[in-house]
Amino acid sequence: MGDLQLRKLDELDCLIKGVLYIDSVGFNGHSECYYFENPTDSEKCEKLPFNLENPYPLLLVNIGSGVSILAVYSKDNYKRVTGTSLGGGTFFGLCCLLTGCSTFEEALEMASRGDSTKVDKLVRDIYGGDYERFGLPGWAVASSFGNMVSKEKRESVSKEDLARATLITITNNIGSIARMCALNENINRVVFVGNFLRINTISMRLLAYALNYWSKGQLKALFLEHEGYFGAVGALLELLDTA
Repeated sequence: MGDLQLRKLDELDCLIKGVLYIDSVGFNGHSECYYFENPTDSEKCEKLPFNLENPYPLLLVNIGSGVSILAVYSKDNYKRVTGTSLGGGTFFGLCCLLTGCSTFEEALEMASRGDSTKVDKLVRDIYGGDYERFGLPGWAVASSFGNMVSKEKRESVSKEDLARATLITITNNIGSIARMCALNENINRVVFVGNFLRINTISMRLLAYALNYWSKGQLKALFLEHEGYFGAVGALLELLDTA
């Protein structure tokens, strides 16, 4: 319709190319890459720069509507390890059904005001506290939405609680899969990108804490300032290279 010639490019090739390029040029004089120190403490939480000058190997977790997880060994050598259909589209779709929200921003805003522990069944709800024998803390989620089998509890939760529980459910699942992939590939740097993370500090801090906690400090969750734009940048670079 616009009399334009279209070029079809590989999505994941463009993603990696865009990530490496944007990280190399920086962000207004600052590092593109960062991590969270003390992610669960609102007062002590710090966003700190991370140098990705020698990035390989890295695990790249691209969270869009669904999730693709890539093990990247060099700019030309990578493989898709696995993925999951439970991603940002799942969060938004379920929130639309459960809360009646109409935008991603509205869903996140509701989640920021909710309490997921009213919806989820925790380890302490089952064992009365920590399950020390297997290193499970009482605050860990034993069953996402597990409290919703009770009619009384269903009637007491708010739409904000449901949005928060949905966000926690999706984020925990992604973090768990990413951790297992990192261990299997023997990679200790995990970079999370994708539009699911746009204005989504809750998930980023949860991922940062979960990876560090469950790996006993062996894995570091890294993030990039321009979350969901690397595929577009990579496509532009590919066009410039072949022009």
